[in-house]
Amino acid sequence: MGAPTAELKAEHQGVMKVLAVLEVMCGHLEAGEPVASDHLAQVLEFLRVFVDKCHHGKEEEYLFPALEKTGLPHDSGPIAVMLAEHALGRQLVGRLALAMEGLAAGQQEEAQALTAAGREYVALLRAHIPPEDNVLFALADERLGRAEEAELSKSFDLLEAQRIGPGRHEAFHRLIHELTHIYLG
Repeated sequence: MGAPTAELKAEHQGVMKVLAVLEVMCGHLEAGEPVASDHLAQVLEFLRVFVDKCHHGKEEEYLFPALEKTGLPHDSGPIAVMLAEHALGRQLVGRLALAMEGLAAGQQEEAQALTAAGREYVALLRAHIPPEDNVLFALADERLGRAEEAELSKSFDLLEAQRIGPGRHEAFHRLIHELTHIYLG
């Protein structure tokens, strides 16, 4: 396994933990139980910044184009599927954000919209991650040489530094640990 795909797979493990937290939060809201608004905001920030800007940014801006150079098509096959799912994920995160704003403003009916969007997002990413790990990343490991992998690793580091800033990756991992402790025991 190449270093770039190993990094992306490790990020997927963190994402899966936050999905489990979001699922528990949705269950609490469906049962009429409160969920701390700061925890909801932290999950939303994780989805927007860590998942989309950082993780999906690495894939869309660097990994997928590198795979295209090896002959993997952009408009069909695994890359096209992943891009479509990333776009759907962004729409669902937008719905989550709107519902969270309404809930924070005291509109309790927004809890249902939040749980619907949250559960759709959880289902989407749980279905999205295994093919990415087992198909797309396997193709990358087969097709990319050491020079391309080294360039991807440098690009990933640069994107992370510019897009989310120094120390934020580690802060997100602390957040994952805190929220999993609170919601998953």
